Amino acid sequence: MSHPLVVTLDRKSAPRTIFYGDRLLEVDMPPGTRVIYPKAPIAPLKDVDAAIRYAINHPHNSEPLHAKLRPGMKVVIAIDDISLPLPPMRKPDVRERVLTVVLQMLADHGVEDVKMIIATSFHRRMTSDEIRHIVGDKIHGAYYPDRLFNHDAEDAKNMVEIGTTDHGEVVELSRYAVESDLLIYVNLNLVPMDGGHKSVAVGLCGYKSLKAHHNPKVMRECHSYMDPKSSALNTSVERMGRLANSKLNVFTIETTINNRMFDRPLEFLAKNEDDLSGMEKAALKALNVTLSKVPQPARQAIFNKVPSPYGVTGVFAGETEAVHEHTLARCFEQYLVPVKGQADILVCGVPYISPYNVNSFLNPLLVQVMVNGYMFNMYRGKPLLKKGGTMIVAHPCTDQFDKEHHAPYIEFVHNLLPETRDAMELHKRFEAKFASNPAYIQAYRTGHAYHPAHPFFMWYWGEAGRQHTGRVIVVGADNEYIPKLMGWETARTMNEALEMAKDTAPPSPEITLFHFAPMMMADVTV
Repeated sequence: MSHPLVVTLDRKSAPRTIFYGDRLLEVDMPPGTRVIYPKAPIAPLKDVDAAIRYAINHPHNSEPLHAKLRPGMKVVIAIDDISLPLPPMRKPDVRERVLTVVLQMLADHGVEDVKMIIATSFHRRMTSDEIRHIVGDKIHGAYYPDRLFNHDAEDAKNMVEIGTTDHGEVVELSRYAVESDLLIYVNLNLVPMDGGHKSVAVGLCGYKSLKAHHNPKVMRECHSYMDPKSSALNTSVERMGRLANSKLNVFTIETTINNRMFDRPLEFLAKNEDDLSGMEKAALKALNVTLSKVPQPARQAIFNKVPSPYGVTGVFAGETEAVHEHTLARCFEQYLVPVKGQADILVCGVPYISPYNVNSFLNPLLVQVMVNGYMFNMYRGKPLLKKGGTMIVAHPCTDQFDKEHHAPYIEFVHNLLPETRDAMELHKRFEAKFASNPAYIQAYRTGHAYHPAHPFFMWYWGEAGRQHTGRVIVVGADNEYIPKLMGWETARTMNEALEMAKDTAPPSPEITLFHFAPMMMADVTV
């Protein structure tokens, strides 16, 4: 991109285009509005396979992978699930490329006892086709389903407690991982809150471990999930991960990608609207017309039919913390946009996708996660929004749920939130009962439903944003019930929302439009 990353609009500026679920919304922002755009994609590695081989042969703070291998040993490879990247990556997925190199090395060293686990934690089980997309046809055909399978946090006979941290956090992990001679973790790092000790200590854990940090108290002590040093969640996970690594032989492989979310037909969506060519302006207009006329499944299919052409920007291997230091540096290099000063009013469009609705609909609870959990937290340093400020978000907030993937969410939203939005009360009164619901657990274990505790975690995930934000105003909601249930206000247009926000803002408020997606973070100084 040739345009500046932070621009101030004047009277001649074109309307801005923001995501409105699976549609686009054109908004005329007032002169003086600050708009923040993502960085251009970092140039990808020229030879990814060579980078993988180099990383595992020249690891950080560890022996090379080949030095850890011996014939007859048990090896478990854990793999990040479908929750990232968003949208899914064009084939071959980098996880397939890592696995291809690693499995060949294992075979060359006489290692035949190999199992692969999709590290789903409390996420839904991936389908056979979804796993195939990540690992490729050859690996899927050779290993699935007996030696390539989803983690099951409710399989009591295959979960093992290995110890407790000095803060009382129970570390409970998959028996397959604990009893292996070597645990290799293959990570695809999309955002800075992923990877590191979170991979094993969360991806392969059970409820005893998750509830130690996925709770309102810990979430309220997080000052940006995307800045690990400021996150109480990350601090807890690090304690648990260090304990796990002291008991297990762990070799971490992490990969980073750039933010090239849109392929050529939609690449203009990442650009400054003032810099669009005549052809791009026509394409944007045509896309808007099409999205306004087709039904919801077809709208989402338009964005999903072209897999994202992410480029691999780094491969790092070895001891978990030493590896993750390099991963974070590469993530921040891609995502951080320097921003001076906070906003009184922060405007965001909410896209149709989150880590928790791949191949399904973004239900109201997940809209809340995107607003209070992700978009608010996309910063390092100071929050982009001032304490008590107003967020204006664009999303239909449709009262729709995927009945297979998100069955527990329906009861949480429609039965529990009308009683209370207080995260502490929800945690104390309802979570344990939900978490042990046998029908929901069966759907998690044998179907493709999220764990019944997961909707609680999704509400807690928004806790830091809720505690900081004064108001949330939704533009374009197709009903008033859902926003009200979330504690939000509604406006028919962006102008109406801005006028409402000014009621509680200082004179001449700083208005900032966060032009998300593709992925970015604000590096805020005051």
